[in-house]
Amino acid sequence: MTDIILLSGSPSEESRTEAVLRYIGNLLEKEGIHISHLSVRDVNAEDIVQGRFDSLEIQEIGKQIAKAQAVVIGSPVYKSAYSGVLKAVLDILPQDILKGKPVLPVMTGGTITHCLAIDYSLKPLISALKGQSLQGVFILDKCVNKASTTQVIEDIDLDQRLKKAIYELTVTLKENVY
Repeated sequence: MTDIILLSGSPSEESRTEAVLRYIGNLLEKEGIHISHLSVRDVNAEDIVQGRFDSLEIQEIGKQIAKAQAVVIGSPVYKSAYSGVLKAVLDILPQDILKGKPVLPVMTGGTITHCLAIDYSLKPLISALKGQSLQGVFILDKCVNKASTTQVIEDIDLDQRLKKAIYELTVTLKENVY
C-alpha cells in the first residue's frame, strides 16, 4: 500500500516542482514512509482533453489516490494559480477523490507575489475534492537547486519550513491511522 502519493502538476519533466517533490519523497522515505509519484505528464493527453473519466488510465490513477493515506500536491504557479493541466486531471477524477486525506500543497513560483496562490487557488481546490488541506509551502524558484539530490532547497529557513510541513504531514498521517 502506498502511504503517500506525490502528485506533480508540472507539465515540464525537469522542473523545480519536480525537484522539490523528489526531495520531499526522499525525506519521507528516510522516515520509512512508502511513496509513489504520479505526474500529469503520465496521463494520456487525449484522455485529459476529452474528459475521459472512464479511461482505464484515469481509473487506475483514481484507485492509487484512493488507496493512499495522504497526498502531496505540487504545482508551479501559472497566472497566480496551479497549472491548468493539474486542474484538468483532477476534474476527471471522482469529485471526492481526496475525501478525508491529509493533503500538503506545495507550489513553486518566480516571485514572492505568487505566495498566496496556495491559499487562494490550490487550497480551495483541495477542499472541493474533500481533502484535509495542511498549511502548505510556497518555494521561490531561485531557492531551488534542480541539480542537487541532497539539498534541493538552498534557503535554510525555507528548507526548515518545508521539513516542518513534512513533519506535520507525517504526524497527521499517524493520527489518522489510529
